[in-house]
Amino acid sequence: MTTTSVTTSTNSAGASVLAGVVSGLNTSALVAAEIAAESGPRDALQTQIGTDNTLLTALRSLNTSYATLATQAAADAASNAWNVFTASSSDPSVTASTTTAASAGSVSFSVNAVAAAQVEVTAPMEDSSTTPSYTIVGSTGTPVAITPASGSVADIVAAINSSSAGVSAIAIASGKDATTGAALYRLQLTSSHTGASGAFGIYQGSPSDVSAGTAPNLLSQPGAASIQSASDASVTLWAGTAAAQTVTSSSNSFSDLLPGVTVSVSKVVSTPVTLTIAQDTATITNAASTLVSGVDALLQSIASSSAITSSSDSSGTTTTKGGPFTGDSLIRDAAYSLFNAVAQPANGTSPARIGININQDGSITFDATAFQAALSSDPAGTHALLQSISSAVAAQARTQSDAVTGALTTRISSLTGDISGLNAQVAAWTTELAARQTALETAYAAMETQLSSLKTQSNWLSQQFPTSVNSNGSRG
Repeated sequence: MTTTSVTTSTNSAGASVLAGVVSGLNTSALVAAEIAAESGPRDALQTQIGTDNTLLTALRSLNTSYATLATQAAADAASNAWNVFTASSSDPSVTASTTTAASAGSVSFSVNAVAAAQVEVTAPMEDSSTTPSYTIVGSTGTPVAITPASGSVADIVAAINSSSAGVSAIAIASGKDATTGAALYRLQLTSSHTGASGAFGIYQGSPSDVSAGTAPNLLSQPGAASIQSASDASVTLWAGTAAAQTVTSSSNSFSDLLPGVTVSVSKVVSTPVTLTIAQDTATITNAASTLVSGVDALLQSIASSSAITSSSDSSGTTTTKGGPFTGDSLIRDAAYSLFNAVAQPANGTSPARIGININQDGSITFDATAFQAALSSDPAGTHALLQSISSAVAAQARTQSDAVTGALTTRISSLTGDISGLNAQVAAWTTELAARQTALETAYAAMETQLSSLKTQSNWLSQQFPTSVNSNGSRG
């Protein structure tokens, strides 16, 4: 019996698939066409996922912009946020920094003294076989016992430096004893603090010996020397007048000389130094400009993502498409509210009075010259209007971007959940279509197998009856 050769392949499920050589049908194309026809719902889901992901990306970017604007505007809306000042001095040795508590004005004073830390040098000493005791007494009068581990100069230095006396010590080589040849050292003692409050004395003996008056003062011994006395910095206002007033500081910094101003001195200046505190118009103008440009940039971004655009290909076919925010009423309403926060009059005053202009194309621009003119003529009114605008902008920006209740935050969370659900549906459809393809391939394979068997039987029958029969019944 003669058989027919049939070509086979393996489908996705591992089953043997006949390639349609018996039926003459292109079974692979038939299966592909059927699966393509049944894939419509899945393809629609994937298209929706692509659209939603584009929107999600745009929403996240917009939310970040709103959050940044909210932070900036909230800082600008804070009390005294626009009370920014600069300090200038007629002498470079006097400098100052300001806070929002400062006020514009000027004051003159002379610098009588700068703060200094006490520095003392002891008489030469050498290592001792006996362990001495010392006591340091600071300006508070409280004695601090110094107990070295031994009589070596190094241990005496270590004991002083590890104590709570507020004094540091170093040993400086001072030659050798002329009689014994032993190495000699002087102790240089320095207060850890400048000003009169850092003054100290050091005595050989215990605190009780100091109280009893029997402890010798190391700083009064022959060979000891006072290098620098503890002193406060001091300045005198209105020197030479009946109102002369001296102010002292334990450091070279004066925080109580003027409200909201910290003054630093570095040398004595007998000629009166004039310190001028002025409104920092450059910083204020820059901050106002940054606020306005931040609002405008956000609104322009929304407009761009809401625009409908058209494009033509080489054949002249025109395609029109919208952006991710096209037709989105929530985004449009939020943008309108933010626009009004800057454009609407506050307390009956138009923002245009301080250089915030609304243009015909809807953009918002800042006129620095007009702003500085308003700031010069009416500082308080300009500050108040800026604070009102900043507060309104901050409120609108927080409404959208608040981490818990923000409209954009909530929408982003909801859309993320929707996309997750759509992805699950796509996965289910993919599984179902794969099973459907396997079923079709298996059915066609069974058909080809059956046709192959029938063809084999036909060939066998032909071989068994090779001669045809005439119409009269005789063989040809």
